[in-house]
Amino acid sequence: MTTPPWRRVLVSLAAWAVVAVPMWVVLFTHTSAPMVVAGHDVRVTPTFHGYAQLRTGPILPDVRIPTGGHLGVAVDVGKTTATSTSQLIARYAVIASKPGPEVRRVRAEVGHLAIDAAVRAAVLGLLPIGLWLLIGESRRRQLRGTPRRRTAGTVAVVVVLAVVLAEPWHRGPERIQPTEWISLSDAVPELAIPPELDTIEIQGGLITRETRRLVASAFKTYAVSKNFYEAVRQQVPTVASRFHVAAPEQTVGLLVSDRHDNIGMDPVAEAIAHAAGAQVVIDAGDDTSTGSSWEAFSLDSLSDAFAHFPVRLAISGNHDNGTFVSSYLIKMGWTHLEGKPLMPFSGVRILGVDDPRSSGLGAWLDETGLSWDQVKQRLADEVCRLDSAGERVATVVVHSASMALPALERGCTDLVVGGHLHRQVGPERIVGENGKVGYSYTNGTTGGAAYAFAMGSKLRRNAEVTLITWQDGRPVGLQPVVVNTAGRIEVHRYIQLDLSPARRGHEVTAR
Repeated sequence: MTTPPWRRVLVSLAAWAVVAVPMWVVLFTHTSAPMVVAGHDVRVTPTFHGYAQLRTGPILPDVRIPTGGHLGVAVDVGKTTATSTSQLIARYAVIASKPGPEVRRVRAEVGHLAIDAAVRAAVLGLLPIGLWLLIGESRRRQLRGTPRRRTAGTVAVVVVLAVVLAEPWHRGPERIQPTEWISLSDAVPELAIPPELDTIEIQGGLITRETRRLVASAFKTYAVSKNFYEAVRQQVPTVASRFHVAAPEQTVGLLVSDRHDNIGMDPVAEAIAHAAGAQVVIDAGDDTSTGSSWEAFSLDSLSDAFAHFPVRLAISGNHDNGTFVSSYLIKMGWTHLEGKPLMPFSGVRILGVDDPRSSGLGAWLDETGLSWDQVKQRLADEVCRLDSAGERVATVVVHSASMALPALERGCTDLVVGGHLHRQVGPERIVGENGKVGYSYTNGTTGGAAYAFAMGSKLRRNAEVTLITWQDGRPVGLQPVVVNTAGRIEVHRYIQLDLSPARRGHEVTAR
């Protein structure tokens, strides 16, 4: 009697599932991926324990928090750039006060691992079916045994494959600390745990006085950082009436620069942009301190804050050393300005270039590729060529405004914006050699950076963003907004830009 086709299909699907599903479980829980999380090299491994567990090694206690489901993840912490345990704890605390971007990155990586394991398991599940077809009907009649034997054979194959993949004979490394888990309130009873963190558990057994001190320091930094920047953000609605009200035909953008890893200011900058009706964000560089991959958390935070903006433009500063920052922001949906004119909104032509210098945490500036003077000259030549062709650049974005000064002195652009100096300079009205007018403006440090690294519980110096207004394809006004070190927002007056021809030379416009 011939077996109906539908029955063959069902039997094949069942056989595939019997192999593929267990294989997926084994492959998924025995795979891992390297990542950079919270300034660390880490390895992420999926689990079905229902916890996100941070494995810190044999010295510090491990930490875990429920995920709210059966799926979990183990994060094995590796190398970092922190130079001391106290610095490391402080970094953890600040990132923990704004964990959303890092959590999403880990979830996305676990999702990729799940898909990869599913694809491999699906292929493995086809192997028995392929073998069955390869043997052929006549040979199967010779080999066919009782149904019980066939079932036992299939189960045996699955078990053997699962055991081989799981390798139970390989024991994991022994842990110095026991696997007992206790709540933070029990581990450090003198600490007032914030309600949003009351589900965190810490590995017990070796909770020393030094450990308690580090945990207390971390939570103090966490509370101070979260409270400081949240209080600043909540001020925005109270000062929003001081922002320039854009006309229907005007477009508003937000200029940020020199964040230097201070992720605390990102929600504040976004709130200011939202209250002012901005639709564009321009990043003038130095989002990081070294341009290294461990600083991805800073770029994640920036991208997360401005994810809903239709236009996001960026260049790299001298501290964004190498190509990591620019390539990462491109991956996150930003438009990297690379020396070619773009018209991304409202007929406004914009051109930007990366800073040709690179530097680490020191005060030196090493030139790479084209020299500073070469970039200045080529930038001016290109901007002036476009102006002569009737394609005047409304806004030039550079990290240091001085790099585009020759273009302004030749009268070839309306506005040059940058940062780098960590203090506001201008707007300075410049009448070019051809009688055309342009402005130079330097935004202060958005991260409140005194040096190259601004991450901390509070601002080290005043932080600044600037609102830019364009109309009919040209810039018409600037409005600086400053957050002082006491956490108060200072809205400076709106400065109207006068682009009408005037006498030659430099004219400093008062704030």
